Amino acid sequence: MKANYGKLLTNIAGILGVTGVSILITLPSGAEVVQNHDANIKSKTQIAQSSGGGVLNPRPSIFNEPRYRNRKAPRTTQPVKPETEVPSTPGTEKPETTTPPTTQTPTSTTETKNVIEVAESAGSFKTLIRALQAAGLTEVLQGSGPFTIFAPTDEAFAKLPQDAVRDLLKPENKEILVKILTYHVVPGKVLSSDLKSGKVTSLQGDTINVQVNPSKGVLVNDAQVTKADIPASNGVIHQIDNLILPPSL
Repeated sequence: MKANYGKLLTNIAGILGVTGVSILITLPSGAEVVQNHDANIKSKTQIAQSSGGGVLNPRPSIFNEPRYRNRKAPRTTQPVKPETEVPSTPGTEKPETTTPPTTQTPTSTTETKNVIEVAESAGSFKTLIRALQAAGLTEVLQGSGPFTIFAPTDEAFAKLPQDAVRDLLKPENKEILVKILTYHVVPGKVLSSDLKSGKVTSLQGDTINVQVNPSKGVLVNDAQVTKADIPASNGVIHQIDNLILPPSL
């Protein structure tokens, strides 16, 4: 099994390698997470990952899909320059640039519900909820957090063939499913107004490329944020239109 798993990671790493944007993201102090608390959350995800039992599937069919198979080439979109760039002409101040957030949906009634309850009540994340249940992650995400979830909609999952989704939800694929889902979660509460072009570290451990463009909105890897700042009692949800995969898989 170890040999198959090592071969799986080697194959997928070659297939899914993505060139990162070399710009450091800065988050407000309110979005920071205490190390001990973060370690506790990661410990819970490791328990969920290791409790699946069975033999790991050497290659879930989701990795055969073209949009995940052809990820060797780096993105051609030019990254937005960091706001802290030193002006080229001495003595001149670079005006501060503001990036309009994507459409926000402040709903006071959702602020009393945790991120799982908010996702369930939204009605557009049914497949995501099923996946979180299969991965044993609902209890983790109902905790105190806070969490920021880049949540793929049912339409995002529907872009994949149903057999690929079914394959991913099988018990033998639980370890990979946990890694994929925790890659969509960032520790801390990060609103759209806090996002800047650069990298942010996911709960899974790999970084997510964030691109903030005044005309195109916010991209996380190759997914578009279609609805931002859906509030919850223990974090915030940003709706995205594609499933994203960790580079290390």
